[in-house]
Amino acid sequence: MSEAEKPAPKRRLGALLIEQGSITQDQLRIGLLELKSSNKPLGTILIELGFVTDSIIRDALSENTGQRSVDLTNAVLDAESTRIVPQDLARRYTIVPLSYDPIAKHLTLAMADTFNIVALDQVRALNGGDLQISAVLGTESEIVRVIEQSYGFDLSIDGILQEIETGELDFESLQMGDDEYSHPMVRLVNALMADAVQRGASDIHFEPEEAFLRIRYRIDGVLRQVRSLHKSYWPSMVVRLKVISNMNIAESRAPQDGRISMSLVGRQIDFRVAAQPTTHGENIVLRVLDRKKGIVAMEKLGLSEDNLGLLRLMLARPEGIILVTGPTGSGKTTTLYSVLNHINTESVNIMTMEDPVEYPMAMIRQSSVNESAKMGFGEGIRSMMRQDPDVILVGEIRDHVTAEMAFRAAMTGHQVFSTLHTNSAVGAIPRLLDIGILPDVIAGNLIGVVAQRLVRKLCKECKKEDIASELEKRLLGVDLDSEVKIFNALGCPACEHQGYKGRTSVIEILKVNAVMDDLIARRASMREILNAAITQGFQPIAHDACRRVLDGTTSLEEVSRVVDLTDRILG
Repeated sequence: MSEAEKPAPKRRLGALLIEQGSITQDQLRIGLLELKSSNKPLGTILIELGFVTDSIIRDALSENTGQRSVDLTNAVLDAESTRIVPQDLARRYTIVPLSYDPIAKHLTLAMADTFNIVALDQVRALNGGDLQISAVLGTESEIVRVIEQSYGFDLSIDGILQEIETGELDFESLQMGDDEYSHPMVRLVNALMADAVQRGASDIHFEPEEAFLRIRYRIDGVLRQVRSLHKSYWPSMVVRLKVISNMNIAESRAPQDGRISMSLVGRQIDFRVAAQPTTHGENIVLRVLDRKKGIVAMEKLGLSEDNLGLLRLMLARPEGIILVTGPTGSGKTTTLYSVLNHINTESVNIMTMEDPVEYPMAMIRQSSVNESAKMGFGEGIRSMMRQDPDVILVGEIRDHVTAEMAFRAAMTGHQVFSTLHTNSAVGAIPRLLDIGILPDVIAGNLIGVVAQRLVRKLCKECKKEDIASELEKRLLGVDLDSEVKIFNALGCPACEHQGYKGRTSVIEILKVNAVMDDLIARRASMREILNAAITQGFQPIAHDACRRVLDGTTSLEEVSRVVDLTDRILG
């Protein structure tokens, strides 16, 4: 091995902490003297002496060993992972299981010493020997705390409900910080949130009725009831949800918004919380903001080669505005974040104005709309233009002021991205005219429009192959004399008997060229613009949707639920 290939020697922890400015030479000397009469590691001694915090030691060890570290401050374990690693093993080796994937047989394990081969072998031996383990670094005190609050208590939803039914609820302890995990209501709320994240839910609905509480998850765009609880549970659950989302627990007659950040299934998950007073009590909805799912590579958005090439061509223009349109929950934000992630480099200054910021991104300056501080989208864009941006993202064009400022930014040499609520890509043009943007301003500054919907993907384990009927072939636009194979939903345990698992986007992209600029400038009808676009090679969203049916990704029934295919029969 050459000198260049040799790994950098690991520095002593004390020297590293001094170099970082975390401790002084005198503090290290005190720690080393304590070390002589103690069996504890130096990091633990420095924490106990009050010289450093857990997070400083964790990050220093992570840097020194090259191991990924994890913050366990708000970690919540699930029942499945604690069964994999029993309590005595967790205590003996100072390890804690963060998440377990039973299909891949993969366990994520937080360890105080990630090089403890004996601990890893013991966990594998207990689970058949073929377990895949990813070790991440956690501080000893954090791991011990998580073990104390997770083991010895039932973490399954059914187990917690059984515990509640046989005991009495203490409302006061829900607001206490000490040993809060011993309260079953705390564990019930955490278990429901962990369950929703594991099942891929995008929203959690707590809906009080007259006699019971309904709990529903939105999974793959469809609401699904998962639990019905007695109405007596709801007051204490409301208190818990309000406490952890920093809402006013005394206010129950006005709408409130909050935010929760927790470590669930081994990763940091944020929840946007909204409380709404109703006739039977407060209705609370949690929007799951999972960064792992929220920011995906542009190449993994499910675009066809033609559409991906067209989008890249639009991004190559240095100034102008690109709009993403579609109804609520159609993946507009995910597409925009993927595009921003694609162009995010040190040489580009990207600024965003959102309502609110959903996924924090490195190097991007993100701001939230604040109505109380009188900073709406219009004022925010005006302020951002003084910050020397190259790219501006406006969360949504809602009114004339926002639209006017977005186009003004595009006219002054900025690349602008935003969303708009319209049914199609071509429909964005009459919508902008309706808001009050002059046709001369739209022409020449609008680079293009991306319209999209989300369709559920067929479960790979149980999808059923069929031969397309004549009507189905007409809808798909294929030769009526040929035999065409399509797939339909069936249902199995892997997809919770839904027939579908996961979602993908179907997209149409309208690239505005000189011909369309002329049509827009003279206020041509939507039909004229659409016909001109089709002659230029524009493919409607129905075309992309049928492509996904023919390649076996989804079913014709699912596509028909989301996209209007009637024009294909009439045509």
